[in-house]
Order: sequence, then C-alpha cells, then structure tokens
Amino acid sequence: MSAREPYKWSFGAERAGDVARFRLWAPSRDAVTVAIDGSADLPMTKRDGGWFETEARVAAGTPYRFRLAPDDLAVPDPAARALEGDVPTGASRLVDPDSYQWQVPDWRGRPWRETVLYECHAGLLGGFRGVIEKLDHLAALGVTAVELMPIADFPGARNWGYDGVLPYAPDGAYGTPDDLRALVDAAHQRGLMMFLDVVYNHFGPVGNYLHAYASPFFREDVSTPWGAAIDFRQTEVRRFFIENAIYWLTEFRFDGLRFDAVHAIADQDILTELSERVRAETDPDRHIHLVLENDANQAHYLERHFDAQWNDDVHHVLHVLLTGETEGYYEDYAEAPATKLARALSSGFVYQGEPSPHRGGEMRGEPSGHLPPTRFVHFLQNHDQIGNRAFGERLTTLAESQPLEAALALILLSPQIPMLFMGEEWGARTPFLYFTDHDHELAQAVREGRQREFAAFKAFKDPARRALIPDPNDPETFSSSRPDFSETQRPEGAARLALTHDLLALRHKEIVPRLDGSRSEGAEAIGAAAVAARWRLGDGALLSLYLNLGREPIEVAGDKRGRLLFESHMGDAESLRASSLPAVSLVALLEDRP
Repeated sequence: MSAREPYKWSFGAERAGDVARFRLWAPSRDAVTVAIDGSADLPMTKRDGGWFETEARVAAGTPYRFRLAPDDLAVPDPAARALEGDVPTGASRLVDPDSYQWQVPDWRGRPWRETVLYECHAGLLGGFRGVIEKLDHLAALGVTAVELMPIADFPGARNWGYDGVLPYAPDGAYGTPDDLRALVDAAHQRGLMMFLDVVYNHFGPVGNYLHAYASPFFREDVSTPWGAAIDFRQTEVRRFFIENAIYWLTEFRFDGLRFDAVHAIADQDILTELSERVRAETDPDRHIHLVLENDANQAHYLERHFDAQWNDDVHHVLHVLLTGETEGYYEDYAEAPATKLARALSSGFVYQGEPSPHRGGEMRGEPSGHLPPTRFVHFLQNHDQIGNRAFGERLTTLAESQPLEAALALILLSPQIPMLFMGEEWGARTPFLYFTDHDHELAQAVREGRQREFAAFKAFKDPARRALIPDPNDPETFSSSRPDFSETQRPEGAARLALTHDLLALRHKEIVPRLDGSRSEGAEAIGAAAVAARWRLGDGALLSLYLNLGREPIEVAGDKRGRLLFESHMGDAESLRASSLPAVSLVALLEDRP
C-alpha cells in the first residue's frame, strides 16, 4: 500500500491515497462483510467495542453495502457520503471529498452580528444548482446567510428533510455532494454564509437499519414522538453525531448549523460536548455559528456554547397580534400579548420559568434577561409555522398587509438576529405545505395522521373539512409549495420586496456596526397591541422602536429623541414626537452617542 494521510473519520468508508477503509459499528453482530460492486465480498476484521473494519483498493464512485451474518442482510453504510439509488434499497457510494476544486479556499465567514438568515428548501428551488441561481437575488436583497432545511438522504424525491436516515449523505434528489460544495462555494463568492439544518433527535421511519446491527444506538427506556430515543450515553453514538457536525463544517465548509428540536434529546449533556468539540476541531480563524431550536427555552446553553436560539415565543405572540388566532400553542400568548411581546423584546423568552397553559401548567423556560439580544433569532414565518398549518397558509394570506409590514420592520430593525422564510421578502402567497414521498402503506398512514392532527381544532371538527387537507404524498402538494418568483414583478410583490431591501440596507448601515455589546434598556406595552422598546447599542447609541398593530392611535408619554431611521408612513414620527403613535405603524429612532 502507498503512503497516505491518516483517516479522519470514525464512521463510514473513507479513501486515503489509493486505498479505502470500510468501517462499521455493529455490536449486535458477530460477523460482517463488505459487498463492493464488481468484486467478491470482503470479510471485515472484528475489533474491540463492536467495530468491524477492512481496507481495499477501490475507486471513488464505487457502490458498496455491508452484509450481516448470520441472515445475510445487506444494509447501507449509516455514514454513507452518498447513495446509489434511493432509501431504503440503494447502495452506498464511495466518495472522494477532494474531487471538488474550491474557488474561495480562504473564506473565513462573517461575524454573527452581520447575520440575516434566509431559510429555504433546496428541492423547491430546484436542488443545489437551483439555489445557486437565487444567490444573486439574496445578496442584492441584503441577506447574508442562506439556511438549508435538512438534506440528509430520505425516502423518495419529496420531503421536508426531517425523515432523513443517512445523516452524512446529501439527498440525491437535490444533486451530488460536489453540487452541494458548488452551492457553498458560490455563496461564499457572493459574501454569503451557508447554514445547514441538522437533525440529531431522531431518524426517519424508512431506511434506518441501525436496530438490526447496533441496537445499543437506541434506548429501550425512553421514547420520543418518532420512536425509541437515540442513546447518547454511548460513546460511539456521541461520536457519530459530533463528527457529523464537524463533517458538514469542514468537508462542505458550511458556516453554521441549526440543530433541530434539541429538547427531544434525552441526554442533554451531548449538546455541551458537541459545541466544545466543534469549536476545538474547526479552524479558530473561521466564524462558525451554532444555533438551537429548543422548545424548553434553556437559556444556559446560550451563555457560552451556542450563538443563538430560534425564539418561537416572538413568532407566536406576533402571530396572535396579527391574526387573532389563539388555538393550539397560541393559547399561551392570548392573554396580554403586547405585554408578552415587550418581555420578549427586552429579555429574550416570553416563558422564563412560568407555567404554560397549553402544556397543562408545566413550567417552561429559564431566565434569559441577562443575555444579549443577538442570542435570539427572530422571525415572522418559518417552515414549521407555515407548513404545520393544515393548508400551509403564509401570513400574507392571514394578516392584513399594513400590520404585517409594520411587524416585518420590527423584526428587521431590532437588534436580535432576523430570519426570513423563502418568498417572505416579496410577500409570497403560495402555500408551504407538508409533503412526503412514501410508499402506499406509509403514505396512507401519514395522510390519516395528518387529518387526526387537526381534529381538535374548531375549523376541522367536520370530517368533510378534514378531508380537504392536502395529501402530503400527492406530487401536487409539493409543486404547489414552490415559491413563485414572478410575484416579484407584480405591484404588491415589488413594493414588499423594495421594503424588505430598504429595511435590510438600513439594518446593515445603522444597526449591525453597533450590535456588539448591545443590551436592553427596557420595553413595555403601551396599548393592547402596541409596544415601545429601547436598546443601548454597543457604541452608546440608543435605538428606540415604537410598534402599534392596533387600529387606533396610541398616546405615548415621554421624550422621543433621536433621528428618524424608519417610519411606516410619512408623518408617523412627527405624530409620535407629538405624543401620538398612529395606528398600524412602526417608528424607529436612533439617538447617537452623546
């Protein structure tokens, strides 16, 4: 064998020089072979701790499977870098990670304060190459970070991505691994960061063979909505996911990761270890950003280990104010929503240890007022909040235009990190529905489960109404969710796009340079649907935002000093200085450092 660099990863097939090493953790089996396309099966040597390993001269692109004794079950590599075919029957494919020639090899990322996230679904935009075609639009808009919904290989060609079963393999429906590298590279050429949504709390329902040969991967004593909990008490399991995070950040050069639903992880200490390992094993000169989705509102993770958390509380309370909806989890925000919004703007979470009515009085959250505002990602829409509705309606179709624009200004001009969902920048009216591509039996189960999910809502008590809920497995459900970029050419779309552009330009000019060291100076409800919030920015300037989503003017006492940054309508600031905040408006003032 020729001299070569040492292998980098614990799991999967990896080439070094002209030799490939195949490795599988299969503690539930006594013998394993690797079936390499075009060759006789190779026996794998059993190592300590349930590992099996072998080496062979194999060309990049070669399909392979692991064959398990005694029943001769052939399974894909759980750490396959790509799949030949599709889940669950496809073979793993050996990948050369050095085949792509990076055009921006010295990219180091951007500081967190500059982040403006844009969440999108790669499949709906035409795959990885299709997303590349949208990058100029996003860069011109003022977005600085593109966040892909999960891309780990899933069954079929249509999926949100949360049914992935091969966490190391970009789904072939979106393109090849090198297509993904080309997307990241193209983003970096335009000064855009790339983020990836990763799912470490469960595997999808089809194509996960780990139970067959690595039963310790799962806990028998803890279950989740998706089945047995992943057992992060196991060293190998921890390593599988920690290395996966490092893999995306190094081999594909993503700038950040969003960790899905970490509240569903039973062994929470993995989060601390994961963040520490990522920081230790990536280039310290790079800006690497780690973001949580955590329904438990555990503020302590944001003190040191993670850059920020999606703040669902802000979305929920603004949704109540904009639509009047109070069913489901919105009931937690139905009472005094303006007061709750003021709390979120001033101190992070709405729920910081208080009982949640929606959860039967369960205490939720930890105190978060000591955290800087940039520890929170704020948004009006995302994949969950649109797609988990029965008909996938966007806020554009649920709320009136002027209040929605005032709320958008609040999101984009607040010191918290803003996020847009694809199409939101022009007020897209196309739905974003829940879609899958399962076989007949599972498709029927998903269809029926979707209808049961909404049976408790008033609008869906009638079975005939529930029957109108789009079938997740219907290809039309997927295609109707594709954002229509031609809407940007219509007057209302062009106007909203111009507003979003102008707000982001204002953010980058006036707010972003001052964000480091920012802190809240307080916020309060000034009406049933109105708040005033202030932040002392890092350079000593005072940013004040006045939002009124109500239909009547609000009397506002006190001094309103500072130069005008933004007003929803001409004359709003003048009225505010005269102590009356007009209906359906946002006014932003900035008092420069004395």
